[in-house]
Amino acid sequence: MSFGMFATWVLVGVLVGVLAGLVMKRGGYGLKKDVTLGLAGSIGLCWIFRAIGMFPDAGMVTMAFVAAVGAAGAIVAQRTLMATELPADGRGAMWRWGFGAVLGAAVIWMMLAPAPPPAAVAAVIADKTYAVTPATLKVKAGIVTGEVTDLKVTERVEEGSGRVVTAAKLTARLVLKNTAANQTVRLVSGKFQYIDAHGQVIKLEDARTEPTLKFGSERLDPGQETTESVDVEFPAEALKAKTLAQIRLDLAYVPSPYREETLNFGVSIGAAK
Repeated sequence: MSFGMFATWVLVGVLVGVLAGLVMKRGGYGLKKDVTLGLAGSIGLCWIFRAIGMFPDAGMVTMAFVAAVGAAGAIVAQRTLMATELPADGRGAMWRWGFGAVLGAAVIWMMLAPAPPPAAVAAVIADKTYAVTPATLKVKAGIVTGEVTDLKVTERVEEGSGRVVTAAKLTARLVLKNTAANQTVRLVSGKFQYIDAHGQVIKLEDARTEPTLKFGSERLDPGQETTESVDVEFPAEALKAKTLAQIRLDLAYVPSPYREETLNFGVSIGAAK
């Protein structure tokens, strides 16, 4: 239930209560009692209608009519079952007419005012994942070998429209190992290239970042390995069937001689003190 609907119930109840003393001159207990009865009848009958599911799609005008019936019914019931013999007070007739006119205008405005536009529903964004076959590969670049696992391409799209929200990215887990026996390796960078069936590089769209890896000062001594998380841009063109044939990683590293020497220290242990 909207605030506007509830406000209409209240205004109609008050309006009927204000006008009751003008329409039915005798039998009432005064303005306050009439307004209270009008509110109780208006809100009570409308609430009952909504609780039992009658007119579930009723608009503002229909519910205003129901509120008026409820308010009038409560006041008529009081006049019939619990009428009073108090004399009618005509001194406030003008005031009641004026106040009733204001309330009536408010009720009409609430019923006829254009409804606010519905709140925009947030679009549902989902990940769209493309499998890469094979998902695990062995790689070798000189004295550096490695393994690429969990290869996949993911883009974020808007459900229903299919609009791409976040462009495709290639993700994977890359393990590199220095297989040399006497050389150390300082990893510098890596650059991914996407090759089509004709051996041509598939270009990224404008304004997208080059798919590169930065290793900083990562150093691998003989036998050591490192694990890197791959999360790089992927061209939309390569998503088309039978377009991508190969993924290439240009790995840059600096090898240098690695030596191990033995140092002997002549020592002796004295007596304990």
